Amino acid sequence: MAIADSASSFSLRPLHHNLFSPKYRSVCHNSLFRSPPHFSSLQFPSNIRATSLVAVEPESSTQPQEDTMEVDLFACPVCYEPLIRKGPSGFNLPAIYRSGFKCRKCTKSYSSKNIYLDLTVTAGTKAYTEIKPARTELFRSPLVSFLYERGWRQNFNLSGFPGPDEEFKMAQEYFKPAEGGVLIDVSCGSGLFSRKFAKSGTYSRVVALDFSENMLRQCYDFIKNDDTIITSNLALVRADVSRLPFSSCSVDAIHAGAALHCWPFPSNAVAEINRILRSGGVFVGTTFLRYSPSAPAILGPFRQQRIAGDYNNLNEEEIEDLCTSCGLINYTSKVQQSFIMFSAQKP
Repeated sequence: MAIADSASSFSLRPLHHNLFSPKYRSVCHNSLFRSPPHFSSLQFPSNIRATSLVAVEPESSTQPQEDTMEVDLFACPVCYEPLIRKGPSGFNLPAIYRSGFKCRKCTKSYSSKNIYLDLTVTAGTKAYTEIKPARTELFRSPLVSFLYERGWRQNFNLSGFPGPDEEFKMAQEYFKPAEGGVLIDVSCGSGLFSRKFAKSGTYSRVVALDFSENMLRQCYDFIKNDDTIITSNLALVRADVSRLPFSSCSVDAIHAGAALHCWPFPSNAVAEINRILRSGGVFVGTTFLRYSPSAPAILGPFRQQRIAGDYNNLNEEEIEDLCTSCGLINYTSKVQQSFIMFSAQKP
């Protein structure tokens, strides 16, 4: 099968960048940011949004450097209340993973697992274990996690994926209205795109989020020797895409690369994405279409069928319907063979 190698081979729907809201909308009503008196002299970069900052509680002269802080980005996945953080200030791997987090409402505690912050509902359970569908468990495998960027992902070009570098450039075009804000890379796998977003310097905060512990470990292995990323504004978080651990209206951009077909319940995930996006926030995803637009017409009767237990591949109409039914607007997409990149916006 011939693989198109230029952007001209894409079938394009109009891009509605002029319909996106301005980069810097007012923050949502539930923002907790405030500036304590003794921190009033601190100078923060002008491009950091209020919703992405860590507000530090006043400390007495006898308290140590590490103190209790409120965070209005991370939230409890049980009750969605903002987490109280105890540890050093800052948003980078060393600071986040030297900190402890606790829900101020249900008092559930969350901590790092040496490499990533575990913000799943089951974090801290001792006797209870939860088994996900086979396709989810597959990517928790150490072998699959190791192979993902070492051969697995390269095969996506057979289905029309243009490659990580080109996909990143395409996503950045959609994310222009979110520059300077918080970006969450959900179902990030080994962090292929999370690392690119962090190194770009485009966003005030980048969260690499996945349910697979081993994918997050692989992500850390890729960045641990890269000083430009290890101290950048990047965090690794384990979480369920159907129960995202962020306050409502706190995120500017969400990326889901080659992910939607792996989600057990896409509608739950997209509804959560809508919840945490701020007004004007942008959602960009790529996935495998269930059939190629150029497929022979004789296959038409099979286009609406799905194989039980298979990946949750959708067609173009289903993806658009999913986004709009979950409250997103300004849907647009680019298609090449079985590859689709789509984008939608929070009203």
